[in-house]
Amino acid sequence: MSTYPLVKFAFEVDWGGTKVGFQEVSGLNAEAALIEYRHGASPDFSKIKMPGLKTFSNITLKRGTFKSDNEYYAWFQTIQMNTVERRSITISLLDENGEPAVTWKVKNAFPLKLNSTDLKAEGNEVAIETLEIAHEGLTIENN
Repeated sequence: MSTYPLVKFAFEVDWGGTKVGFQEVSGLNAEAALIEYRHGASPDFSKIKMPGLKTFSNITLKRGTFKSDNEYYAWFQTIQMNTVERRSITISLLDENGEPAVTWKVKNAFPLKLNSTDLKAEGNEVAIETLEIAHEGLTIENN
């Protein structure tokens, strides 16, 4: 077991064999719905609780805008009526040696929303673009 907890600023994103650098990844959440049930002949004066279907939050990816880098835009352009290019995405939190320590595997991801950077004449920041993706499953491996 490690002496110190992992830092959250060392991570990598692999989408379909290509490692892409991001400033921020958020939305790595999974939740099971709650089902409550009680039949009329139950001697208990309460409901039983069971886990229901799992739901997954959309994932938001943020990164700097680079000249001639059209990866976000090209993937977003694959959206057609009822079809889109789906990808498997792996997000890894890295340990002090640069090795994956915790890995989130995202199944059948596709883009939902693309935000280009804000433009400000007096701005003093890096241009950031944001991609929001939906997916059909998230598994977590703590190596």
